[in-house]
Amino acid sequence: QVQLVESGGGLVQAGGSLRVSCATSRIIFRINAMGWYRQVPGKQREVVATITSGGSTNYADSVKGRFTISRDNAKNTVYLQMNSLKPEDTDVYYCKVITTRPDIYWGQGTQVTVSS
Repeated sequence: QVQLVESGGGLVQAGGSLRVSCATSRIIFRINAMGWYRQVPGKQREVVATITSGGSTNYADSVKGRFTISRDNAKNTVYLQMNSLKPEDTDVYYCKVITTRPDIYWGQGTQVTVSS
């Protein structure tokens, strides 16, 4: 069973930065895309950023210019660098991996809290 292990969340003041990481518990072949999503309890999970195996990226309008997604294919790891954080970025952040099969894997979530 593949697990996605997230790390790097925490508490930061508005305007600060955090980097969250997501690594697979074992090597997954034929990964198509990796991404980060966020969810406030009671609301639908929404996409933050995605990156394909070829390196193409997409971002939610609310994070464009502030967040950067990247991946290390050799390590099956995806990162989300979050700069200029705002209180409204407070959420649980989940990583997602989709293979070409397709199989879909979700991480357990990591809390990001931005204080004003």
